[in-house]
Amino acid sequence: MDLKGRAPHTHAWAVYLFECNDGRVYTGIARDPEQRYAQHCAGTGAKFTRANPPTRLLGWTWVESRSAALKLEIAWKRLPRAARIEALNAQCSPDHLSHRER
Repeated sequence: MDLKGRAPHTHAWAVYLFECNDGRVYTGIARDPEQRYAQHCAGTGAKFTRANPPTRLLGWTWVESRSAALKLEIAWKRLPRAARIEALNAQCSPDHLSHRER
């Protein structure tokens, strides 16, 4: 598990989740999920998060490419809130390169 959140290789992308102040879970992709979360918090992220500011970064999982990240993001966005969090937690096992906030 990559506890510092650094990409396992130069082409890796992260699919991340965070909770918004209205309780919804936002899903996105980034090369640096912590920096992207900071952008959302500062109001310079997505339009959705300017109206629903983030309150907590739930974590992220690394995938091998931008294409894989986009596919996983779409799949997770189709899931209900609880299932998205479950999917992230399933990726946060010792044999996956993921990071979850504690």
